[in-house]
Amino acid sequence: MVSVPSFLLRRLYVKGSLSAAEGGFSFRLRNSLGSGYAHRLEPLSVDGDEIPLDRSFFVQQGERMAFADVSRERTFTLAMNSDIEIIVEGVSLSEGPHRIGMGFEVPGMGTLRFDFTDSAE
Repeated sequence: MVSVPSFLLRRLYVKGSLSAAEGGFSFRLRNSLGSGYAHRLEPLSVDGDEIPLDRSFFVQQGERMAFADVSRERTFTLAMNSDIEIIVEGVSLSEGPHRIGMGFEVPGMGTLRFDFTDSAE
């Protein structure tokens, strides 16, 4: 299987997009690496603590979908040069930097993982 280094995947994160909101937080991904899709998403992590899949969502072309609902039939698609908003409910971020981790299973490539560190605005 082909492996994609996490330092390349980290480029998906839009720097400065981590934003605290009442009852949760959000951030954006922008794909500048090449189109692809995942048929399974792993739980996000915040500072090493996993977030249940049913509390994480992504918004793509106006449609909101839970991480838990991603499947071979309903994929998480990363179109080239498009933005995806990731929304997490029920997790508050304190002031200061946080390490956010993300992973997804891509056909033919296996599970790809990356993390980034940023402070919520």
